[in-house]
Amino acid sequence: MILHGYWRSTASYRVRIALNLKGLSYEQVTHDLRRGAQRDPAFLKLNAQGLVPALAADDQLITQSPAILEWLEERNPEPALLPAGSSDRAVVRTMAAVVACDIHPINNLRVLNALRSELGADNAAITRWIARWIAEGFEALELMVLQSGRGFAFGDRPTLADCYIVPQMYSAERFGVPTIAYPSLMAAVERARALPAVAAAHPDLQPDADLTI
Repeated sequence: MILHGYWRSTASYRVRIALNLKGLSYEQVTHDLRRGAQRDPAFLKLNAQGLVPALAADDQLITQSPAILEWLEERNPEPALLPAGSSDRAVVRTMAAVVACDIHPINNLRVLNALRSELGADNAAITRWIARWIAEGFEALELMVLQSGRGFAFGDRPTLADCYIVPQMYSAERFGVPTIAYPSLMAAVERARALPAVAAAHPDLQPDADLTI
């Protein structure tokens, strides 16, 4: 398998976590989002949307991280990243969707660049924008973890919820969003981060990491 991604892409980060938790081998091809490498004609020929992550496997290219993670779960069901019961699976998917649908899309690089270039937002305004949507999502996730977590975001083992939440916490910390109001969520993140498979997926440890920026 080949994972097309970028070290600081939180969507790529969540796929790396899932691949590592499942013990799957993969190569990485980087596309520097800061320089617009995802719009290179060679990559657009593979992925017309020109976004990361994209996973090349079994003579196909799978795009969009939710689809990639569900595909990985179906093809490699052990260790499971979704619980056994349909109701429990719905809770995990809801947690994942809080990040994937309500936080990440309006805080990704394309949106932030548009806020700067089209609406004249300065760095302070961008930071407030990021913090607003992270805080709103984290407030909901804190309650969900309180209700359903038993060490991890859901239950007593890592699930797809952790694959989404850990990278989103990385983004919150990177932009200085206070997390003291979310003790249960933070505890679940720290439990997940302690797993070698999750730790190895951290952006700073990726082959394309540029720690000078």
